[in-house]
Amino acid sequence: MSSTPPPTGPDRPSPSTPQAPAQAPTSPQAPTSPQAPSTPQDGAWHRLLRMARPRATRANAFAALLAIGLGFAIATQVQQTNQNGLEQLREDELVRILDDVSSEQDRLSADVRTLELRRDRLLSGADGSEEALKSAQERVDTLGILTGTAPATGPGVVITISDPDHKVTAARLLDALQELRDAGAEAVQINDVRVVADTWFTDSDGAVEVSGHQIQPPYTIRAIGDSATMASAMDIPGGVTESVRRDGATSTVRQADTVEVTALHSLTEPRYARPVPAPSK
Repeated sequence: MSSTPPPTGPDRPSPSTPQAPAQAPTSPQAPTSPQAPSTPQDGAWHRLLRMARPRATRANAFAALLAIGLGFAIATQVQQTNQNGLEQLREDELVRILDDVSSEQDRLSADVRTLELRRDRLLSGADGSEEALKSAQERVDTLGILTGTAPATGPGVVITISDPDHKVTAARLLDALQELRDAGAEAVQINDVRVVADTWFTDSDGAVEVSGHQIQPPYTIRAIGDSATMASAMDIPGGVTESVRRDGATSTVRQADTVEVTALHSLTEPRYARPVPAPSK
């Protein structure tokens, strides 16, 4: 018997023909933007930022509290310093300071009136030549006192510092000089040395050297100016008198109606300074 092959047709595929697998429909994709390639520098910056990022730790919290407390303490100290100016002084010290200020104001007012009168005389033209010569001579005398080339006399103070153990240093005498200048001293002499603008102090072999001249205790300071103001400047709390006492020495301040400053200063030729030439017209 011969076998008959099964019928084939369009509805039934041939067993010898392989079928392609079914594919899912594809949807169109949106175009993607190009990304910049990462570099090693970008990674280093990211690591650096990650390391610098603050972390809430106990040490940071303690440091923040410490900084806040320190700022509060500094602000409180500044406020107390501003408020404790004259409030810590006694009544007699306040009265003395007020008297000194009033005396200085009266002196300055008298100087202003004198200068205004001199100006009016020069501008009026009457006796102009004589007034000009007089003003020039007064100016020469004033410059002689300021430069130390002329003796001076007037009211002032005489300060004596006894220092048998040589405890007083050049810095202490310089402090005394600065206090006197701040109080309006116009001419000063220490022992036999005239004090001028370029006077210098230094310690030398247990003594004090003033502008190259060695002076020995007791130190006598003669100063011409308002005696009450200068005496008060020496006796202020923490001033020269108290500082000398802490050094183991003693000092006395005597006010006088007439103090003579007789030591003279020799002018020297300046090495570097030169007068500025007058502008040509």
